Amino acid sequence: MVHLAVHLPREAILGGPVQYRWMYPIERFLGTLKGYVSNRARPEGSITEAYILKECITFCSLYLDGIETVHNQKERNEDCGECSTGLTVFQQTARPTWLITRNGELSREFCDIAHWYLLYNSAKLQPYLEYVNHYMSLLA
Repeated sequence: MVHLAVHLPREAILGGPVQYRWMYPIERFLGTLKGYVSNRARPEGSITEAYILKECITFCSLYLDGIETVHNQKERNEDCGECSTGLTVFQQTARPTWLITRNGELSREFCDIAHWYLLYNSAKLQPYLEYVNHYMSLLA
């Protein structure tokens, strides 16, 4: 294993970044092609036939209306719901993608951080901040 470390810098200089010579995508595609084999006596014919069939179906599915295909299906995490009125921070809707098991209580420190973020990053609260800063300057 120590001998490998001797050759790694030279290989990195010769080959460049690993993503340009990484074989995983090719191996994965070859595994997909291997799954197309239905006639073990002539695998190249069944691979070709299945690949052409898949390409034709993909091409035709681009032009089908009213039928859900891979190319026109809804997004997996599409946010649904109505936007609430009020501050812009609270107008976005989202649904969680995980099971909620907490009771919703936050630590005092986390609440303070969230309040600070809202105060200093919301344009609608800017007049309030100016008022407070003016009032604090009068007291000082």
